[in-house]
Amino acid sequence: MTAVREDFREILRLVRPGSRVLDVGCGGGELLELLAREKQIDGRGVEISPQGVSACLARGLAVMQGDADRDLDQFPTGAFDYAVLSQTLQATHNPRTVLMELLRIAERAVVSFPNFGHWRVRWSLLSQGRMPETQFLPEPWWSTPNIHLCTLADFNALVSDLDLRIEACAALTRDRPARPMNPDSVIENWRAEAALFLLARNSAEPVEPEAPPGDLFGG
Repeated sequence: MTAVREDFREILRLVRPGSRVLDVGCGGGELLELLAREKQIDGRGVEISPQGVSACLARGLAVMQGDADRDLDQFPTGAFDYAVLSQTLQATHNPRTVLMELLRIAERAVVSFPNFGHWRVRWSLLSQGRMPETQFLPEPWWSTPNIHLCTLADFNALVSDLDLRIEACAALTRDRPARPMNPDSVIENWRAEAALFLLARNSAEPVEPEAPPGDLFGG
């Protein structure tokens, strides 16, 4: 049996059964398939690579080819319960806009990203003077898709600036189980190799769906 990524396990724990979920940057559809099997979600995906789209379709998933930076405005406001952006935010051109779009499309957003403030990253820069390579930053600087790396403190500041509510936050470190953490902690900004947030708007009432998302996927 294929091992389940720890961030996927945490997302599986957070998502309510039967929810409408949009996975942005869904890759080959592993998370969508897991959520459909374990939580009976109504899942959709957006993936930029043709290979990823083909892999998703082979799994029987509803996925469209698209770019998080350019194509999220195709989705109606409030069309989903959750929008997931797993280990993809740092590869977008406009992370702030993408984050706002996720929380326009969905009642809640699940966002995970590598923490550039982790002690291994700091030590690599200090001791070698070179861009680090870690489990969550595996590519050399000249081939990485990452263009907007941030620390836990940076992301927390953006969440505050956008007036978003943090409903849950977990630290991801190598192959250990995800653990709850305080996103304001200076120590966690050193300890967490990656972070996962469950976010919501601070508005009093959830946004009602304007239209079902099926038409975008030929459903």
